[in-house]
Amino acid sequence: MSEPRLDAPAAAIPPLFVSHGAPNMILHDSATRRFLDRLGDRLPRPRAIVSVSAHFTAARPAVVTDPAPEMIYDFGGFERELYRMTYPAPGDPELAERVHGLLDAAGLDPVRVPKRGYDHGTWVPLKLMYPAADIPVVQLSVQPRRDPRHHWEMGRALAPLTKDGVLVLASGSLSHNLHEAFSPNGGFRPMDEKAPAWVADFADWIAEKIAANDVEALLDYRARAPFGGRNHPTDEHLLPLFVALGAGGLGEVIHRETQFAVLAMDAYRFAA
Repeated sequence: MSEPRLDAPAAAIPPLFVSHGAPNMILHDSATRRFLDRLGDRLPRPRAIVSVSAHFTAARPAVVTDPAPEMIYDFGGFERELYRMTYPAPGDPELAERVHGLLDAAGLDPVRVPKRGYDHGTWVPLKLMYPAADIPVVQLSVQPRRDPRHHWEMGRALAPLTKDGVLVLASGSLSHNLHEAFSPNGGFRPMDEKAPAWVADFADWIAEKIAANDVEALLDYRARAPFGGRNHPTDEHLLPLFVALGAGGLGEVIHRETQFAVLAMDAYRFAA
């Protein structure tokens, strides 16, 4: 049975949060890889994409104005094939200026970055979703020293873009405790090892709060969510979620999987 399309009103594109996983997810079969591989066909085609990756960090919101971003292989020790992969999607300087203007008007003090390549938080999901690399991409940083509310406000500022055919793609990980992804004997835990309660309960809580549109609880996740700090020793991989939350309306979970027992790979769609 084919999966349903995630349609939105004409010209409107729903913001998304996806968990991008390890760089080599693109090489190996998994439920998340198959989900991302089909996701682009389920969505209205965007005219451009604003990518908010957990692997692009800066002190202030940084907008990439590069018309032809190259590649960043921001990882080590993986298969050689990964270092030969490219994603030659063009940038969009005009859209970058609009993003900068929206953030500036919201008092978020953005900066322009004239040249920066695509990190794996951007190119891994996009290579699966839109393999032709023919949709322009503008990158926007997260600020690890700023809180979820700041990132939600970034999303609120970007909301007009969703009505104009632009996909706000937030790429991180619903849980991201890499230390506990390793087994006591060394190496990663088995890919299909069952999630412990501290991961499952956290993922369930996020799903419930997003479905209820409980923004205040989500922004205070570290204090209110079960095992919030254990699932995210640092915030950067969840911060993109709050940008998508701010850019859209009511959200729904569109994919759930756990890899290596502790890495929740959930994805969310928000109303445009």
